[in-house]
Amino acid sequence: MAAQNNAPLPDGLEIAGYRIVKKIASGGFSIVYLAYDAEGNAVAIKEYLPSALALRQPGELTPIISKPNLPVFRIGLKCFFEEGRALARIVHPNVVRVVNFFRANETVYMVMAYESGQTLQEHVARLGAKGGRLSEAQIRHVFNGVCSGLREVHANKLLHLDLKPANIYLRTDGTPMLLDFGAARQTINSDLPMLAPMYTPGFAAPDLYSKTEPLGPWSDIYSIGAAIFACMAASTPQPADQRKDKDRMGAAFAKLAGSYSPELLDMAQSCLALDPLARPQSVFALQKVLQATRGGAATGVGAPAGLDGAGKPVQGWRALVERFASTKRGKAGT
Repeated sequence: MAAQNNAPLPDGLEIAGYRIVKKIASGGFSIVYLAYDAEGNAVAIKEYLPSALALRQPGELTPIISKPNLPVFRIGLKCFFEEGRALARIVHPNVVRVVNFFRANETVYMVMAYESGQTLQEHVARLGAKGGRLSEAQIRHVFNGVCSGLREVHANKLLHLDLKPANIYLRTDGTPMLLDFGAARQTINSDLPMLAPMYTPGFAAPDLYSKTEPLGPWSDIYSIGAAIFACMAASTPQPADQRKDKDRMGAAFAKLAGSYSPELLDMAQSCLALDPLARPQSVFALQKVLQATRGGAATGVGAPAGLDGAGKPVQGWRALVERFASTKRGKAGT
């Protein structure tokens, strides 16, 4: 089913006590606006408006949904609402803060705290334009925070399912925050197979390509590995469906040898295992690896790799996984 171009809400519109300033992002599933609340605080408002199911004309507020699309639109709306309600219970510095959600214009809106900064994707692109890239210390710092937020998400029985540098937001102080969860999008996609997939090639686990493969923390862990690789190589990983025919990720990681420590490279590559059971099953395990080296490789690209703060060799990631995490697939990734 072809996606349609939906008109955003008009600038200056007052809705549920918020004043829309402008559209700041849009995609196949939603539109995000910068707005102000009654006290003058900036917020981001995310509007549920899947372009393959609904069409809003310029000047209109309520979208047009054809009768055949209405059941799936309502399923997605319910999932979006429930996802927002679940996120509103999470108060964590590394997870976007949902402060309100409301119904209007026959759809649902999620109100989030707005913070100044940039996405990790934008930061990597700016560094690349100057001939630079993220150091190992920066990668460890950012993804340790990402993992902290993701552990809280998994503890609340949620999955992200669209983790990528574009959905990791760096505040002005450099701390990361998870944005734009994809669980509701996956629900819509599974309920209406004719819709175009709503995952991001290169960052989506092979589990998301299947209608029968169960999803879990291991699915987000694949995306963590993909996001780390993208920061190292400044390029998108090979899509999972293509890897089943000819896997080029081993060669891609080999090119990074010497620029990053073997422990970090090995961990990221293991996250990208096509077999869900071959990946680390716990985000906690990844954090132990990211926190393992306080000196040496953790000081940046080109620093001695594989040494701790006392100059002693550190354990490889596999030994750390065996020590700190259960590998049973059925357990939550906390």
